Amino acid sequence: MAIEATRIRGACLCGAVAFVVWGPFERFVLCHCSRCRKATASAYAANLFTAPDHVEWLRGTDLMRRYQVPEARSFSKCFCTQCGSALPYVSRNGAHLIVPAGVLDEDPGVVPDRQIFWDSHACWYEAGLAAPRFAGYPPEGWLPDAE
Repeated sequence: MAIEATRIRGACLCGAVAFVVWGPFERFVLCHCSRCRKATASAYAANLFTAPDHVEWLRGTDLMRRYQVPEARSFSKCFCTQCGSALPYVSRNGAHLIVPAGVLDEDPGVVPDRQIFWDSHACWYEAGLAAPRFAGYPPEGWLPDAE
C-alpha cells in the first residue's frame, strides 16, 4: 500500500487563487539568474519541482496567466492577475510542476538542495545575509516618513 504524500496548501497574496500540491519533491532550487531576479523582484527564485499532476486547483484558475520568454530555453512565470503573486505551473517540456516556495502556506518538508546561476547572483545578496534581523518591524524611525 502506497503512503499518500503530505498535501500542502498554497495561495496567492490576495487569496483569489488557491491550490494544494504534494511531493515527493525532486528538487528545491534557488535560481539567481537575472530573469528570476526580475520576475521575483528579489535576490532569487525559490522553486520546488514535483510531478506535473501533483496539484489540485481549489479556486481562481480563471485569474491565472502565464508569461514565457520566447528565446529562453525554459523560463516561464505563472501569476495571479489580481495581485501578481507567482503560482505553480507545468514546465514547458511537461516533465515537472514548478512550485514557487513562497506561495506555500505550510512547510514543504524539504530545504534547498542547489543554487543555480550563482555567478549572476545579486551583488548585495551576501551582504544582506549579515544585516540585523528583527522578528517584526524594527523600532520606529527605520524608514523615512512616507507622507
